[in-house]
Amino acid sequence: MQSFDTDVRNRIIKLVKGILEQNSLAANVTPSAKLVDVGLTSMDMVNLMLGVEAEFDFTIPQAEITPENFQSVETLERMVATQLQLAAAA
Repeated sequence: MQSFDTDVRNRIIKLVKGILEQNSLAANVTPSAKLVDVGLTSMDMVNLMLGVEAEFDFTIPQAEITPENFQSVETLERMVATQLQLAAAA
């Protein structure tokens, strides 16, 4: 399970860094860093949401599209892991 978590985390960090690079920004993206503090705007958050959906091949339920879930890589990672587990159980 540890490698699954690390894989999810690394994929999310890669998405965040990709969005930052599009904005000509470079930041140290740590799991606990607030995404707004590393430079993501509200439009970037929308792009991140779409990127997460494409990367992990699922649609984020409306109820999960909350500021709390998009605060940091850690919060996103928890939401993605939950959605992937629900999809695997279905």
